[in-house]
Amino acid sequence: MGGPLSPEKRQLRTGPAGMTSDLSVVPAVVSGGLLRMFGLGVLIIGDSGVGKSESAIELIARGHRFISDDVVEVRRLAGGRIIGRAPRLSRYFMELRGLGIINIRYIFGLKSILRESSIDLVIRLKKWSRKKEYDRLGLRFPEDHIILGTRIPQLNIPVAPGRNIATLIEVACASHLLQKRGRRAPEQLIRRLDRVLALGEGRKP
Repeated sequence: MGGPLSPEKRQLRTGPAGMTSDLSVVPAVVSGGLLRMFGLGVLIIGDSGVGKSESAIELIARGHRFISDDVVEVRRLAGGRIIGRAPRLSRYFMELRGLGIINIRYIFGLKSILRESSIDLVIRLKKWSRKKEYDRLGLRFPEDHIILGTRIPQLNIPVAPGRNIATLIEVACASHLLQKRGRRAPEQLIRRLDRVLALGEGRKP
């Protein structure tokens, strides 16, 4: 979607920290869908067929706001903030397997869409692998995703049959906001365990 790029624009591949980004291309284009959730601009990325658009349509139905599907034009402001929007050709449109192209504005109304948003969080959907070990406590800090030289926190969500990906994305956003306020659930649990262990040690004869 979005048609051929003009000479002033080209595809920008983003990735984990350590990959280089070309700051001279403004705006650039990244693959993914962009939503506004809980005051955050959330870029949802992942392999083709992993369920990005299906998750996005459920989130829109829950009241979150749609900016772009599949392709996002991005530009960097002077302070390093990244702003994303849909290409003019594909604005308000989304492709759903089995349904084809739908118009989000016509189906969900004006309140369901935004022209643009900052990108504050990247969520990568990954296909579940039994061979891979996943962080079950959330003790590791999020990875950084680099767009036009700006580091944006990235959370990875394994996708497996039966998991409600839309709900997991909502929880990931809420958890990210709490962590920004210094409320990290894993650390709270560890402190609680430490107190219980300390009390147990104190009761020993």
